[in-house]
Amino acid sequence: MTASAEPVRPDSSLPVRGRVVRKLLHNPMGVVGGILLLIVLVCGVFAPLLAPYPAAEVHFTTPFQRPGTVGFALGTDDLGRDVLSRVLYGTRASLEVGALSVLLALVVGVPLGLLSGYWRRVDALVSRLADLMLAFPFLVLAVGLAAINGGGLGNAAVALGIANVPAMIRVVRAETLRLKESDFVLAAHTMHAGSLRVLGQHILPNALSAIIVQATVIMPAAVLGEAILSFLGLGILPPAPSLGIMLSDAQQYLFRTLWPGVFPGIAIAVICLGFNLFGDALRDALDPKTTT
Repeated sequence: MTASAEPVRPDSSLPVRGRVVRKLLHNPMGVVGGILLLIVLVCGVFAPLLAPYPAAEVHFTTPFQRPGTVGFALGTDDLGRDVLSRVLYGTRASLEVGALSVLLALVVGVPLGLLSGYWRRVDALVSRLADLMLAFPFLVLAVGLAAINGGGLGNAAVALGIANVPAMIRVVRAETLRLKESDFVLAAHTMHAGSLRVLGQHILPNALSAIIVQATVIMPAAVLGEAILSFLGLGILPPAPSLGIMLSDAQQYLFRTLWPGVFPGIAIAVICLGFNLFGDALRDALDPKTTT
């Protein structure tokens, strides 16, 4: 009897996916996180349809309206702009920045992590570069990059994405170091599979669970980072709506009214809480010790 030409791989995907979904549904915190994320995504994606007014529309005759006022469910700010509309559009902007920064971290960090974990010579350079970037706190690095590039949604996303690259490299490198000693990878080498084929067809697919979980960690950090950059004037620039800009504007009128600052703060907390709860549940569900 001859050996099979195909390397041995972990058990297949469909039953495992079913168990992962079942574990997510049986995790109360995961369900809560999923519901929060669904609400946030609906608010962000359909903001133009849900918002009663354009985000920058000014009503000079109705500033500082209290929540529940007719026509202004969450009140108005100092310029009479509808707080609900600005929160919806600000949520949309936060999700855009978060998604772009996660995409950048994946595009840059995943290949570098794979190469670093697979080849020692590359590891010497990539790991030292990642360590150098990790020597700076995440927000300090993001603020520095944003100050260099200037404000704007795209520049904020680039700054936050680059700041998240080292963490993605570390995660993918660790998974690559673990997987390259696995039996199915060794079997692929005995079949004279090339290094790029081993990385692309064997290591990367089996590292996807760790990459997905890391993406759920990066997303709330990017959303919070965008709010901080916009609060400091280094992120999204007025009159474009942003939750951070709303907080910055509201701090001037804290002794007059709290509502223009309370609702964007709640929105940021809900976004981050949803991603954190769902990410923790997803990490537990994807743990091979519990899904096999």
